[in-house]
Amino acid sequence: MAGRVFICLPGSGACEKGFPVFIEWGSRPGRKIMRKDTTHNLTVAAMLSAVAFILMFIEFPIPMLIPSFVKMDFSDLPALLGAFALGPVYGVAISFMKNLLHIVVKGTSTACVGELCNFMLGAVFSAVAGFIYKHHKSRKTAILGAVAGAAAMAVFSVPSNYFITYPAYVEFYHMPLEAILGMYQAILPSADSLMKCLVIFNLPFTLVKGLLDAVLCMVIYKPLSPILHGRK
Repeated sequence: MAGRVFICLPGSGACEKGFPVFIEWGSRPGRKIMRKDTTHNLTVAAMLSAVAFILMFIEFPIPMLIPSFVKMDFSDLPALLGAFALGPVYGVAISFMKNLLHIVVKGTSTACVGELCNFMLGAVFSAVAGFIYKHHKSRKTAILGAVAGAAAMAVFSVPSNYFITYPAYVEFYHMPLEAILGMYQAILPSADSLMKCLVIFNLPFTLVKGLLDAVLCMVIYKPLSPILHGRK
């Protein structure tokens, strides 16, 4: 219920001068629209988070190109869709929620370190892509944003793996670093240091992974647009 009344403030002379003071109450159309948009965005973000969580289980190794414990998956795709449709903050939130769901449902064997790194990489990817696209929404900036996001994620994967992920593997799986290096050296014998392994193998692998997500996003974004934007 909404309404409006006017009152005359004592001693103000407002009514005599023809300037009544109005008091309004109730809802306004703008507030309803804002509330509706927020509800829709949260619903879409929740849906994309659930899809991303499911995609985390659909992973596969790429033998002869990178050690088998590094697997390809497309769980960052929903976060990229969310970043384009809803904004970069939602993309980061989707990356966070998929990893939180993974911890709650499947648990963790690395004290959440693996999930933390997965979140950070996905957050960098979706945040950079969404930020670039947000300021000038066009297909060209969407492509530019997705490529820039993939490149940023690839570069960030080197320090995150070097300082966080691989030390966690050594600590929690009791796997000597020499054993990890041995898996890389089985493919490329000259890969004799962890940093060299990450630059030669993980960086291009992560870049390709992000670019594949970008290509899939460009293919399915338009068909999914009515759902993502709440349009009929």
